[in-house]
Amino acid sequence: MTVRRVVTGHRDGKAVFASDVQLPALTAAMMPGADFYRLWGGDDAPTFPDDGAERPQPAYFPGVGGYRFGIFTLPPAGTAPPEGIDPAVGAAEIESKLPGLLGHMEPDNPGMHTTDTVDFEVILSGRVVLELDDGVQTTLAPGDTVVQNGTRHRWSNPGAEPAVIAVFICGAHRA
Repeated sequence: MTVRRVVTGHRDGKAVFASDVQLPALTAAMMPGADFYRLWGGDDAPTFPDDGAERPQPAYFPGVGGYRFGIFTLPPAGTAPPEGIDPAVGAAEIESKLPGLLGHMEPDNPGMHTTDTVDFEVILSGRVVLELDDGVQTTLAPGDTVVQNGTRHRWSNPGAEPAVIAVFICGAHRA
């Protein structure tokens, strides 16, 4: 899949198209079939970037007041890393492309994680299962949406085809 990102801005008091680019997927050998598109984000209150420039995003998940907009692909169940990949090298690749992502994952419970964020997700294609920390699950299909309020959860794809999800993530305070 290719993702086109169009960004608007302002020039001389008029709305303009500030950028229009094709974004490559961020992939990692230890996560075969998983594609991540970091579409937009920042770590401070949003402002209008008239020049269309991206704001710094040093970590995959934003801190309080920060935000992210992206798309990710969940590979079908049973997709495994290629033979012979050194786990340390694979983890370093994930950290370099998706900084901080692995730090939120539970090492003894694959895929389960918790973030201090409010996430808004839309299923674009495929079917996915969202599991919460008590084992309760719901199956989601294209057009279904989720508002994730800092809960412990994991995503899985029980189907035979990749599933694609759009997500907007906002850093939040815990109550």
